[in-house]
Amino acid sequence: MCDMCRIAFEYVGLKMDDHLVIDPDLFRPAEVEILHGNPAKAQANLGWEATISLEEMIHEMMDADLARHSAARR
Repeated sequence: MCDMCRIAFEYVGLKMDDHLVIDPDLFRPAEVEILHGNPAKAQANLGWEATISLEEMIHEMMDADLARHSAARR
């Protein structure tokens, strides 16, 4: 299963399998099982380097979504 999903659910203290439903009918015809990112090209061509980890980025995204959801409920 997707690492991003696992990290996000763990961050908010939920079990992913209790909430995530996967419908195979919605897969794209050429769905790829595993995608691997490599920032080497961005670093070589742009001089870019990541300043936070994947986990930190997902935590920031979750915090923003939770704050937006909380504000919308008021």
